[in-house]
Amino acid sequence: MANNNRRTVTVRIQRFNPDADAKPHMQEYQVELVQGMTVLDALHEIKTHQDGGVTFRRSCRHAICGSCAMNINGRNTLACKTPLKNEIDKHGRVTIRPLPYLPIIKDLVVDRTTFWEEYLRVKPWLIPPDDIPEKEFRMSPEEVHALNNAETCIMCGACYSSCAVIGLNKKYIGPHALLKAFMRVLDPRDAAPAERLAEVSGADGVYRCHTIFNCIDACPKGLNPTQAIETLRKLAQKRQKYEQARRERQKHLNEPIP
Repeated sequence: MANNNRRTVTVRIQRFNPDADAKPHMQEYQVELVQGMTVLDALHEIKTHQDGGVTFRRSCRHAICGSCAMNINGRNTLACKTPLKNEIDKHGRVTIRPLPYLPIIKDLVVDRTTFWEEYLRVKPWLIPPDDIPEKEFRMSPEEVHALNNAETCIMCGACYSSCAVIGLNKKYIGPHALLKAFMRVLDPRDAAPAERLAEVSGADGVYRCHTIFNCIDACPKGLNPTQAIETLRKLAQKRQKYEQARRERQKHLNEPIP
């Protein structure tokens, strides 16, 4: 809707208050479209000036990226990086829902307990060798490249809640945690690749992935969890040999890279 060169956008938000509502419902708000406005800006406008009860997560600009992940027009993404004008449909509306496949706490806030449980399951921290080099660890450019930027994952949950397997099986480790496992398995500084590969190759691990690629489409950082899962599948089949090679590699971690 336009008026004197001003455009108003209808923002449809899925609302649910467990203390008052029997089931989720949609509620519409009118927001004036301002140049540079993101979906998160629109949510702040609604919460500040129209309805203080609208509930959502965000930690943007607080050095904790990823908490504003939600479902916008049927696609999981970050509200803070999504221009509002790009999401307006032919009816002048933008529809916002919480991330799917997760219990709703209130409105756009979901319970991510299973998400974090599976993350901890893969022991995402580095397990160093017993004999830590006196000098810094040294990785070759090829070893860094092989990580495929997995360290840039911000744990937003967009890939996790886009995964159809998660919708059917909450015991599945999930693409977010498997990407972290991939990062540690390929890191030459880590001393437990065989243990990690044994964990992720179980009934709810890498072989449960259906290779639908939803996780790739959803990732706001452009990462490839499916490729990471495929790599883990291949390494799991030769994990003892891989661990032996890792022990040999760690004998030279403090040597100059040729």
